[in-house]
Amino acid sequence: MTAHLIDGKQIAAEIRWEVKQKVDERLSRGLPIPGLATVLVGDNPASQVYVRNKQKACAEVGIRSFGHALPADASQEEVEALVRQLNADSEVNGILVQLPLPAHLNEERVLSAIDLAKDVDGFHPLNIGRLAQKGREPLFIPCTPAGVMVLLEKAGAQLAGANAVVLGRSNIVGMPVALLLLRADATVTICHSKTRDLPAVVRQADVLIAAIGKPEMVRGDWLKPGAVVIDVGINRVGDASAPKGSRLVGDVAFEEALEVASAITPVPGGVGPMTIAMLLQNTLRARELADVASA
Repeated sequence: MTAHLIDGKQIAAEIRWEVKQKVDERLSRGLPIPGLATVLVGDNPASQVYVRNKQKACAEVGIRSFGHALPADASQEEVEALVRQLNADSEVNGILVQLPLPAHLNEERVLSAIDLAKDVDGFHPLNIGRLAQKGREPLFIPCTPAGVMVLLEKAGAQLAGANAVVLGRSNIVGMPVALLLLRADATVTICHSKTRDLPAVVRQADVLIAAIGKPEMVRGDWLKPGAVVIDVGINRVGDASAPKGSRLVGDVAFEEALEVASAITPVPGGVGPMTIAMLLQNTLRARELADVASA
């Protein structure tokens, strides 16, 4: 068996095209254009790259972007004051505070300060709380978990009744994607560093979401034959044969998994492109919700 490759780049490109078509239609009708504000605190190089990529993606689909940068020693009050300023700005429909924040800042307080209707990252405690409750609907779903669910849908994964294993319990990916899988009627197991006999647990998975941040930790013999594997991990490892002396790998040993799984995302080119695509989709939705609220 050779697994089907789930092409996140292509699926993300389709979502971006759909967003662009809708933004272009708004422009032709004289309707307000969606606007996304990014807040970057400090000079973390990876965060700077992520923010630039998000701003570039906005430009490509016609969404306005507003970049705000604060120094690494910005106070809690300064960060929250900026968020409140953006909450009051009618041209800003989505607010994205780039995580992680410097250690001296209270992340929960900053995220809680974001207007719920502008929480396009989906990390406001109320949005996460609604995601965790039956009969409640969050306004926005966190972008990477939302992208994972789209990839599973496109791969034809049958989630109702399936055994789904989530490897990792982070607030950004592991926990929200586990809640989404539960909503899709999967039977969900969340694994972490204290899980006993991890390979045996993973081997029960019809669907595996690997989001633990350890390069190629999941081996091919950990997988159930025919499993659908979504590899969220992005890890840089040394490789003397690569042009830059290193290469990106996921949390799953890709070449081994390719011979066991029925479908798998590559790294890069799998989950990564979906995160920004879902952010653009959420920003458009925020603008549409603002239209309804002002009608």
